[in-house]
Amino acid sequence: MLDGMTTPRDPVGPGLAALAGLLADETRAGFLLTLLDGRASTAGELARQAGVAPSTASEHLGKLVAGGLLAEERQGRHRYVRLADAGVAQLVEDLAAQVAPGAAERPRTLREAAAGSAMARGRTCYDHLAGRLGIALTDALTGRGLLRQDTGFALTDAGLRWFEAAGIPLDRTGRRPLARACLDWTERRPHLAGTAGAALCRHALDAGWCVRIGSDRAVKVTPDGERAFAELLGIEATALR
Repeated sequence: MLDGMTTPRDPVGPGLAALAGLLADETRAGFLLTLLDGRASTAGELARQAGVAPSTASEHLGKLVAGGLLAEERQGRHRYVRLADAGVAQLVEDLAAQVAPGAAERPRTLREAAAGSAMARGRTCYDHLAGRLGIALTDALTGRGLLRQDTGFALTDAGLRWFEAAGIPLDRTGRRPLARACLDWTERRPHLAGTAGAALCRHALDAGWCVRIGSDRAVKVTPDGERAFAELLGIEATALR
């Protein structure tokens, strides 16, 4: 306040506060992290994973949909929710990368330890690959001159030709960046995201180079994938296990 006058309120403030409120609930935060696998889930599936009642899950999901963080789809009697877009996924992953080091807890069971190890080895981060797998692919692309990291992530001309030769089409018609750095919350280094990262992940899953593990975001490289990544990018199989 100056001479009896009040400073105009920043119009972004209320929206930022509302967003913070949505993320400030552990159950809602857990739903967003679960949906980082890029797939749609029902309220019942999310409720079982979170250990909450279906009515509680529906209430929380309604708030996330109203707040624009989730999108809702209906098929017959079933209601599915997914992350609203890649921007929401980036926000959730970036926040997770900031808090993960200080918030990590020792696993209480062998099952939790195995799940954590699998997620660190390889996982999907919305629609691209993360963990040691994502870092290995990013490093290999960079080392071969297919990806530049010195001035932000960007595919080189050789990189564009590599994707074409590998049979991995890139959709360059949208507004999404072709290549983007995404901070990996387990490796603490950036991995490849954007259109190219999504295309590589989709192709790896469709071609059977990688397979999902259970209902988590964890993925593992198959023998076919080890051969493909060795042939295409010179990555040793031991780096993918």
